[in-house]
Amino acid sequence: MAAVISGMGVALPPATAQAEVWDGYFARRYTGAQRRIARRIFENSGVRTRQAAVSPLVEDVANWSTERRMRRYQTEAIPLGKAAVSRALETSGLSAGDVGLFAVCSCTGYATPGLDILLARDLGMSPTVQRLFVGHMGCYAALPGLGATSDYVTARGRPALLLCAELTSLHLQPPADRTDIQQIVSHALFSDAAVAVVLTPRDQALAGYAVREVAAVTDTTTADHMTWEVTDLGFRMGLSAEVPAVLAAHVRGLVDDVLARHGLTVDAIDGWAVHPGGPRILDVVQEQLGLDDDALEASRGVLSAYGNCSSPTVLLVLDALRKRQLPPRRILMLAFGPGLTLYVTLLEASTLTA
Repeated sequence: MAAVISGMGVALPPATAQAEVWDGYFARRYTGAQRRIARRIFENSGVRTRQAAVSPLVEDVANWSTERRMRRYQTEAIPLGKAAVSRALETSGLSAGDVGLFAVCSCTGYATPGLDILLARDLGMSPTVQRLFVGHMGCYAALPGLGATSDYVTARGRPALLLCAELTSLHLQPPADRTDIQQIVSHALFSDAAVAVVLTPRDQALAGYAVREVAAVTDTTTADHMTWEVTDLGFRMGLSAEVPAVLAAHVRGLVDDVLARHGLTVDAIDGWAVHPGGPRILDVVQEQLGLDDDALEASRGVLSAYGNCSSPTVLLVLDALRKRQLPPRRILMLAFGPGLTLYVTLLEASTLTA
């Protein structure tokens, strides 16, 4: 029995043009040579519009305590998550009471009771619903989330629901970090979003994408290349310039191994959902896999329109692919994060009559 992605829902905070965010806020944080460097980073980020639950144009959270940020996380994430889950359930034709497992991925906020409990309550899920919280895995968390929920569906024969919700805007770092290039890059790329996915047993789904395999590789020798540290002033991103080189060393081998187990090659994939961690990340993946520009059009489009939203981002790319006039037959999802870790998920179009 395969688990099939039978519904998706997206919820986004208000969007702002990247140029407006630069001119209205970040340009004032830098002077001299650092301002020229920061402006170049913002202009070359590949991001044209971005969303923020807490926009720096309205509220400057840079000097907020972590406690204050976490309280605001609950206030903003609950309605955003509720909207995404409600839309996913609607597109799948299921009700909240049908869900057997509710999994939530987030690395930008923590509280107990968490989103899994509060949203299950507010949306009317069964008191017997099982819950799973996947925290602090970062940008690739959606794929182990898909792995856990699809395993549940396959083993139990009941629907599961996955929500990825991130509010990176709450972790703006204070002006004292204005000379830190890693922080400038983070501020230029990251954005907010929530995406929910419903997974259904194949014999209960009219159509969708069957989850064929979820696989990963972690290079622990480069664990310090990407970090997400809890500080007294929110969570601080560490992002080495060596990350693309590490991905280049591992991505082809992981992809080839997964595809070989299904008797496939790269040429058999007609849909690529690659997490757009930044322009250089996409360039490396394209080069290592020998893909043409069209293959990563959806990933670059998501980066441009939404920014890097951490865990929901690869699901935004998947949503763009599945809404095409001619949706792909096979989709390979790729996401990367702390570890350094690379995750791959193979999806294949499925119908009851297939």
